[in-house]
Amino acid sequence: MSSENRTIEEALSTIERSQRIKRILWLVGLLAIVALTYAGLQVLNFTLEQFARQQDSFVASIVDFVPPNFIELSLYTKTNEVEGLSGVVQTILHPGTFAETFTTEAGRNGTILGLSFITIVIGFTGTVLGFPLALVFGILGSERVVPFPFNFVFRGTMSTIRAIPALVWILIYIPLAGITPLSAMLAVATDTIGNLGRLFTDELEEIDDGPIEAISSTGADRTQIISFGMLSQVSTSFVAWTLYILEINTRIAISLGVYGAGGIGQYIDTRIALGAYSRAAAGIAMVIFIVLSVELLSSRIRARLRPGEHEGKGFVDSLRDLGNPKKWLGTGDTRTDSKN
Repeated sequence: MSSENRTIEEALSTIERSQRIKRILWLVGLLAIVALTYAGLQVLNFTLEQFARQQDSFVASIVDFVPPNFIELSLYTKTNEVEGLSGVVQTILHPGTFAETFTTEAGRNGTILGLSFITIVIGFTGTVLGFPLALVFGILGSERVVPFPFNFVFRGTMSTIRAIPALVWILIYIPLAGITPLSAMLAVATDTIGNLGRLFTDELEEIDDGPIEAISSTGADRTQIISFGMLSQVSTSFVAWTLYILEINTRIAISLGVYGAGGIGQYIDTRIALGAYSRAAAGIAMVIFIVLSVELLSSRIRARLRPGEHEGKGFVDSLRDLGNPKKWLGTGDTRTDSKN
């Protein structure tokens, strides 16, 4: 056997041995996960027999939620006692009730639409108020801006904030604002500082050095280097991450409502406590609608921020895209659709 063939065989043998080791490691890792999962289920006293015994009562409780009763959807349906799915139809047929529902105390605190409005306001204002400090901490937490270990002061602050869930932050703010929509908004804003700020820091750590060196070569000062050499590279990503956090904050606002902080979460919790399961189901349906709407709107805005996707489009074409279901659902060839 020639030395060349021997070298090839040794290389193949090394590759095969490496592949075998990888397969063994993957198998060991999978078995470890399965074993740990089984141990975790034992700690939680999980048994299939218990689930089987509770299945009938669980199904019976789910049946109580069907069909949803939208009698409290708006002031119109509540005042006229329009029950069932007819509440949705009648609310749409009487659009004047929306303004009354959103602008009056009885509408905002006593109807599904009004409480949903409060939930959206909590998520939105919390995101907006948390954004400035998230931006400052995110920039100063980057080692490209503030040298180590001084940047860790800001990183550590964001990590501390993230370590405390919003459900705990609202308890911390009870002496300041009680368990109210205001304390929920403060909890969301604080949570935004930690989560969004960390995302900003991670984005800055991944930027290219070329633009920074180019700006530096012009004699720019430190502020100009940060603004034009660093932030200019991540501005689109910062907006996209902010929209993503807005989606999360909307869900958090719903969860905080279960604590009694107002909004649609409190409505669902109260109706379940009263045994009004069909009305709670209507609230759950509204939660699904809110979450999907916020995600859909956020995803479309982020799509427009992606470079090249909407190049060469005029204002009329952009407006036409808003009515194109393929655009909203993310299906079809967007370039072909825009030409047709």
